[in-house]
Amino acid sequence: MIQLIIIYTGFLLAVYSVIGNDVIQTLGTFLTSNKKTHWTILWGFASVILTATLVYGWYFYDGDVSYHRLDNIPLPDKLMWWYLLAPLTLLIITRFGIPVSTTFMILSIFSSQQIIEKMIIKSVYGYGISVFTAFLIYLIIAKSFESKNSIVALEESKNKKFWIMAQWGSTAFLWSQWLIQDFANIFVFLPRKLSLLELVFALFLILSIMAYIFKSKGGKIQEIVNKKVNAGNIRSATLIDLCYGIILFVYGNYNSIPMSTTWTFIGVLAGREMAINFLLNKKNVKNSSKLIFKDLWKVSFGLAISVFIVYVIQYLKML
Repeated sequence: MIQLIIIYTGFLLAVYSVIGNDVIQTLGTFLTSNKKTHWTILWGFASVILTATLVYGWYFYDGDVSYHRLDNIPLPDKLMWWYLLAPLTLLIITRFGIPVSTTFMILSIFSSQQIIEKMIIKSVYGYGISVFTAFLIYLIIAKSFESKNSIVALEESKNKKFWIMAQWGSTAFLWSQWLIQDFANIFVFLPRKLSLLELVFALFLILSIMAYIFKSKGGKIQEIVNKKVNAGNIRSATLIDLCYGIILFVYGNYNSIPMSTTWTFIGVLAGREMAINFLLNKKNVKNSSKLIFKDLWKVSFGLAISVFIVYVIQYLKML
């Protein structure tokens, strides 16, 4: 009985903390640029994509909704109360608007040192690739897509409907790719193969928590997106989502080692911010650099906390 309480309490905390911390990576620009649309419509759209991705993984991967991301991270035979420290800490940090890596925070306590090292290496490389890729892309397109004149022209043109459709399409693509990566963080407390009843229960819980987050317009973490240049513009949001989604699709699926989507997201925003200010607003380069390093410090802080919690749990195991 105690085991079941720990398992489902851990799952509940993981769902709320992971969704609350990470959902803004994929849906933040979507929420910002569609703030006039009622939240139930946005929630319904995201829910359909999530349900399809979850059911697809469950059906085609023999009940494994993590898409094999948890193959090297087995569920312990016995879960003790201290395994709840990670999702509980993540929940508290999320309330302060710090975009920490849920991959490190949640999965590290279940992983061996070797797997942790592989996750860190893959995530750091992902950050570097994201910064470099976004910077090059926006060096090419910034003047045409991010200048004030181009934004005004878009608002007055017939192409606005096309960009609305393009944004919803890029959001669907990115959302599905993020879910494939982060389902491991959400379901790490549950058996690696779910029954149909467990699948339905998990889906109901996730969609309910998402409804709360959408209704609250993203919460504290949403401020990270709102502070970036033109992030609320629908064309900018589309390009951010597409760039992020492609990196997750290509690099994230390179192997089944879990990676931090938070580091990738921060990298995309950093590369974009540097390119835009370098080309269009050189006076703001200094302030932009401070904002980028602030975001990087936040995710590094989260990594440090994750490592600390792992050591605490290892110590408690020896008692």
